[in-house]
Amino acid sequence: MIDEALRLPPDARAALAGELLASLEGEAVDSDREAAWADEIRRRLEAWQRGEVTSMPADDFLARLSETVGGKPTA
Repeated sequence: MIDEALRLPPDARAALAGELLASLEGEAVDSDREAAWADEIRRRLEAWQRGEVTSMPADDFLARLSETVGGKPTA
């Protein structure tokens, strides 16, 4: 069963994961919302792979955020 799920395309795996999580939480899944998030995740990943956006370690981001807004990061 898990082997079949792992062969699904990324957007279908994301939708399935959402359904499974919601079943544990007892909430109905909004399939349109899940599909929109899957599209957004794919769009962001592809932009990153093309070099259109960059990433940084979370610690570096939190340090820069702290410098910008003042105070200390919480994580």
